[in-house]
Amino acid sequence: MSLVKGYESEQYAREYLILQGLKWIESNYRSRMGEIDLIMRDKDSLVFVEVRSRSSASFGGAISSITNSKKQKLLKTASLYLLAKKLYDKEIVRFDVLSLEGTPPKINWIKNAFGVDY
Repeated sequence: MSLVKGYESEQYAREYLILQGLKWIESNYRSRMGEIDLIMRDKDSLVFVEVRSRSSASFGGAISSITNSKKQKLLKTASLYLLAKKLYDKEIVRFDVLSLEGTPPKINWIKNAFGVDY
């Protein structure tokens, strides 16, 4: 996926989540372990969002493209974020996946898609 397409998908996802009542905190948080597309607040939870975009659901679609390795990178990056912001043990965290498939995009938002026990 091109950088422009990725940016557009993340913007679309961000706007969608804001309309659902979440508050935007940060986009594209990077660490040595990886990147988190969106960091949002949903009431009392800090939500780390992985955005996936595919032109179609062929080959399993956007959701199936998140490997165990990718999940581990997201978990480690989130831990580094919490440490850097001095939020460790102070936040309820959640990992969501928001997939966009097709044109116009069909949105599939999976709350609490995975966590530290995966």
